[in-house]
Amino acid sequence: MSHRLILMLKFPTPGAVKTRLAPALGQQRACDLHRALVRQTLAEVARFAKQEPVAVEVRVAGAPDASSARVWLGDAVAIRDQGEGDLGDRMDRAVICAFSEGASSVVVIGGDCPQLTAEHLSAAFATLAQSDAVLGPAADGGYYLIGQRRPLSVLFHGIRWGSTEVLAQTLAVARAHSIVVAQLATLHDVDLPEDLRHWAGTPAARAAGRSGLSIIIPALNEEAQLGATLLAAQREHPHEIIVADGGSTDRTVEIARTHDAIVLAAPAGRGRQQNFGADVATGGMLLFLHADTILPANYPELIRTTLARPGTVGGAFQFALDGAFTGRRLIERGTNWRARSRQMPYGDQGLFLRRETFDQLGGFPDQPIMEDYEFVRRLRRLGRIALADGAATTSGRRWQRLGPWRTTLINSLMVLGYRTGISPDRLATWYQRPRRSSAGTSAFPGNKAPASVI
Repeated sequence: MSHRLILMLKFPTPGAVKTRLAPALGQQRACDLHRALVRQTLAEVARFAKQEPVAVEVRVAGAPDASSARVWLGDAVAIRDQGEGDLGDRMDRAVICAFSEGASSVVVIGGDCPQLTAEHLSAAFATLAQSDAVLGPAADGGYYLIGQRRPLSVLFHGIRWGSTEVLAQTLAVARAHSIVVAQLATLHDVDLPEDLRHWAGTPAARAAGRSGLSIIIPALNEEAQLGATLLAAQREHPHEIIVADGGSTDRTVEIARTHDAIVLAAPAGRGRQQNFGADVATGGMLLFLHADTILPANYPELIRTTLARPGTVGGAFQFALDGAFTGRRLIERGTNWRARSRQMPYGDQGLFLRRETFDQLGGFPDQPIMEDYEFVRRLRRLGRIALADGAATTSGRRWQRLGPWRTTLINSLMVLGYRTGISPDRLATWYQRPRRSSAGTSAFPGNKAPASVI
């Protein structure tokens, strides 16, 4: 065959692949993602190979032996070792070898671009009929594909591999040597935590999590509460738990990692953090959970049963408070009455819905307060919001700090103000005044949705 397609892959060893994702995912989960990305790439390569005649070759780095590489990749592709040197040396060696073996054009790709399709590969080889080389620009400043019509070793040397200047430096070298380079569409690699959304949006990722539950927890300085919340969530083995941290300065991030959650550095603000977490979630159902709320036993089945009710588009758990203080039972009864009769649960009850419904709503509004309230109002327009047959227990610290009646009055005034058109920015300022005068402030300064209101 005159066309040669070469994949440059690292052997999937925890701690050796996707290292920049390990702080967010952990080493094992990062390695699992690496495997999934490679499977996705190989599937597109196989689809392309059915359409056009091409010899496919995989160059592997870091494999303990040839048999391990074969077990991983199967028998459908030729496998060779990448050899020594930096990435440029290894790609140059692979390209020169392909041309020496009779290839008329060579395209090299990696295995971490989930947006790469058979159509991109077809376009790359077609482009080489008119150009000396072709590049597939990556959004991070690198490239996901390079193709050549003849050996062009100069394009592989003097490049700062792994930097944001790879594409620019390569193009500069090409211009200096009068090499005609065509460019394909810009795509996204998955190298950093903020890139995870590009994987999460693929059909492969959604298919893997279609029946699963993704729990998204926005957090900011929640070291005292988060551990218990995560323990209760882990108990039923959900598809994934995502902690979207808004810039904690305490041990929140450390605790989340200790409990094997996916940890994301998100833009501050509860609505933004929840949307950020949802962007990388792959589960078919989403549960938005406050960092101080304990889920009931068997909560995944409670969620599935609730969402299966006719006409139901979302739901929440029944409301319960921990701690002993005057008025606690009355607050619980009033909150559950409101959530059931008016279909207006709040975020501290755990809001859940199907992924497609969340996408239809466009996520949480970007506002400094009342984002859960507004989200539920919009959700209610699509259908019924039901209460699950189980209670989530949220911390009573807010009521204990300000007093139950004062807290309820403040929260009621926030809802009244919002409904009469007072801006969320002004409401957020008013909401913080009594809290700053108390012992301590909200975990979400300026971004706290009012706690449950009777």
